[in-house]
Amino acid sequence: MKSLLFVSLMWLSSFSTPDFGSISSALGSGNIESLSRHFDENVEVSVLKKEDTYSKIQATETVRGFFAKNKPSKFTQVHQGVSKANDSHYFIGDLATSGGSFRVYMYMKVVNDSYYIQEMRFDKN
Repeated sequence: MKSLLFVSLMWLSSFSTPDFGSISSALGSGNIESLSRHFDENVEVSVLKKEDTYSKIQATETVRGFFAKNKPSKFTQVHQGVSKANDSHYFIGDLATSGGSFRVYMYMKVVNDSYYIQEMRFDKN
C-alpha cells in the first residue's frame, strides 16, 4: 500500500503546472519583464475590448502600455481551472490599478512541458 501511494505521488508530481504565484505577483506589481517571460511566441491580448493577436514582443509592449496608463497596485486571483486533458490552465482575478479595477482572464497552454500564456484579457470591472 505504501509503495502504491509513493508511486501515485511521484506520478502526480511529474506533471508541470503553471507558476501562478510569479504571474500573479508580476500582475500585481506591473512587472512586465517578469510577466512576459511566461508569454508564448504569439499572445492574444484584449484590453478594454481592443483585441488582437501579437508576437511576444508586441504583446509585451501592449501590456506595458496598459500598465503605464493603469499602474497596478494589487492582484487577487479569484478562480483557476484546468482542462480535462491537463494540457491547459486558466485563472481569473481582479487587478486594482490607478485607473480603476479590472477583471483579468489568463489562459495558458503546455508547450514542451512548460506553460505559456496564450491569451490574456483586461476588462473594466
